[in-house]
Parts: sequence; C-alpha cells; structure tokens
Amino acid sequence: MESYFFERNRSRLKELLPDESLTILFAGKAPQKSADEHYPFVPNRNFYYLTGITDQNVMLLLKKSGTQFEETLFIEKADPVMEKWVGKTVSKEDAEKLSGIKDIKYVDSFESTIDGNFFTNQAKHVCLDLERRGWNGEPTSTSLFAKHIREHYPHVTIHNVYHEISGLRVFKTTEEIQKIKEAIAITKEGIYNVLKHAKAGMMEYQLEAHFDFTLKSNGIRDYAFKTITASGKNATVLHYEHNNARTNEGELVLLDLGAQKDYYNADISYTFPVDGKFSDRQKVLYNIVLKALKETTAIIKPGLEFAELNKFAKKILADECKKIGLIQEDEEISKYYYHGVGHFLGLDTHDVGSYKDRILEPGMVITIEPGLYIEEESIGIRIEDDILVTEDGFENLSKDIIREVEEIEEFMATKGVQAVQA
Repeated sequence: MESYFFERNRSRLKELLPDESLTILFAGKAPQKSADEHYPFVPNRNFYYLTGITDQNVMLLLKKSGTQFEETLFIEKADPVMEKWVGKTVSKEDAEKLSGIKDIKYVDSFESTIDGNFFTNQAKHVCLDLERRGWNGEPTSTSLFAKHIREHYPHVTIHNVYHEISGLRVFKTTEEIQKIKEAIAITKEGIYNVLKHAKAGMMEYQLEAHFDFTLKSNGIRDYAFKTITASGKNATVLHYEHNNARTNEGELVLLDLGAQKDYYNADISYTFPVDGKFSDRQKVLYNIVLKALKETTAIIKPGLEFAELNKFAKKILADECKKIGLIQEDEEISKYYYHGVGHFLGLDTHDVGSYKDRILEPGMVITIEPGLYIEEESIGIRIEDDILVTEDGFENLSKDIIREVEEIEEFMATKGVQAVQA
C-alpha cells in the first residue's frame, strides 16, 4: 500500500474523534514463547490500517484540538548490536515514507509527550483501541495503558475508538480489494496443487503440504488462518485443525484455507473426493450445498439485511434435505448445518465490524459458505466464495475457482492439464 492509503484512513478517523483528544494506538509486541524465543510478530491490524508500519514497539499519537490535527509516530532507536542479530528496525525516513507522517520521534520521548499534554490540559479525552472479546481475556498493552491513565490522570475521559476504526474497515477501497483478489488467486493455485496430488491413503498433512508449497513458492509469509484439511468424519468438525488422519478411498476432503497477501486475507472452503470421483450420495449432498451457495450469492445487493443471507441459505438447505429424506421438518436442518453463512473479510479473516441490524452496502467484502455436516455418514461439505458488494449487486471475487462436480472430477482425472491449457 502507498502512504496515501494510510493518510486517507487517518483523515477519515479524524472526523470521528472528539475535540481536545489524544488518540493512541500501539503496534504491539511479540510475546515470549520459550527461553529466548518469541512468537512471530504481527502488527495490530487497526494500527497497521492507520500507519502501514509493521515493526513492533511503535506507537501512533493523533492529537485533535479544534481545527488542528497533529500526527506523531514513536519508533525505537536503532541498536547497532541488535541489528547484527535480528536486522534493522524501521528508520525515521522509512517510517515517514510508509505512513506519510512527518513528525517521527523515538519511544523514549513518548511518556514525556503524553505527560505534557495532560499537564497543560490540552487533552481532556484519550481514545484507545480497547478491543476485548471476553471477560477473562488476557490484558493487552493498551488495557494496561488505560489502567495507568485512570490511576494517574483521573480527570481524563477514556474513549474506546475500536468501534470507530472497525466501522471504517468494513468498507474496502480499490487497493484493499486488489490485495484480497491477489490472496484469492494464490489460494486458488494452492487448492489446485492439492487436487493434482491427492490420492487415497495420503495423510491430511501431506495434502496440506502441497498448499503450503504453493504459498511459500509465491512469497507468501503467512496464512489467513490455520489450514483445515479434514477427511471423512473429521470434516463434520467445523474447526478441525489436527490434519493428522489418513485419508481413505471414497472419502471427501474438506479444505478451509487462505493465503494472506500484504496482511489481506482470502478465505475459501473447498470440498473434493480424495480419489477424484464423487459417489452418487456425495454428489447429491454436494450439489445441495452448491445450490445454496449460488442462490444465496445471487440475492446479494445493497439494502439487503445481512441476517437475511443466513435465513435464505438455511431455507434452501432445509428444502433440499427434505426432498432427499434427510430431514422431515425445517427446524431439523440445525442438526446438519450449525453455523452462519458468512462474515466480513479483510485484514482479519473474520474481519471487524458489527453485524447487528447490518444492511449490506457497496464496498463490503463478505464470505458465503453454506455447508452440510452428516456425522453418521462421515460426510462434511462446505463450499465458500468471497464476495464484494457493489453498487448494483455483487462481484464474486473467487468465481474463477472450479466448483461443479464435473469440473472437479475432470480436473483431478487429468491432474489439471486441461485447466492449465485453457
């Protein structure tokens, strides 16, 4: 992303901030794993969305006072010794180029800068990204900072700016959509590589390895989420992640996976027969899910309530399952379909943004992923596309991935040769 993208994001946020306020965001820091090893670092996504900086221990300060709006980044000073061990940290010049912020300071001046604003009463409000998903969640650097503010500056009002930033992130720009498309294209290539090499008797993790190889070969450093490679009955567990079972002849394999391109994610669920041929029963069930995917996608347009998508998909699945005798009443479908049909997609796979009373609007990117999970038959099927809501309907960003039974069987029979030639 170019710096103007992040500048524009900060400008949009500025309009939502209270006057006489400081807004402070932290990039974060990788936690210790064991001994002298740390977990891989990834920047807080809201911080990245506003700065473009991917280094740890960096802070963003936005000061709003009347018509004045000041932006400051605090970065770490270069450490020549550590540079020999782990490489260079972001420089002032690079930080300005990436973010478009001209006022770059070092972190050792952060506290005095904050203190100065409080002492002179220039800031009556502090806006922090206080995302919290549960009562017993682990404390973050931001929550600890908020505690410090409450204890030492009780006259300052703390605001949670998380929801304002999340609201901005719901609507994707042209640049963001392009990144998602790139992630989907590499994900497609990875899926096809799995299909080319799949055969009964392989371990799930061996199938997964072919997806991994494709991503690494394309310079992808991270995944949208931990890959699900679930064969047979394992596919009836929504978030199965062991990927350590042996596949058997006649089984379906459910993939749920995605590449991450410059922090933007693809999210694709894909189901196929490990030996390249659907049984008659598998074909019937697969086509029910495919019908739900196609017809639910077809109703997407601005003005539609998000919740209607799941109701619509659930009704299709129920109607079709009644036709084949799997269920007798509509409400029984909950035994075989027990999740929502979609979610927002972007910098996070389950991207931020409220779903309550949400109406679809242009610029939203969502997933559509109906499924059927029949444990007694050891069959789990989920098919997923990534969809952009447009001014007059939708664009299926993952439409180029083959989905039809005949297409999958032909692809696997020819090891993708015909698809490559096409």
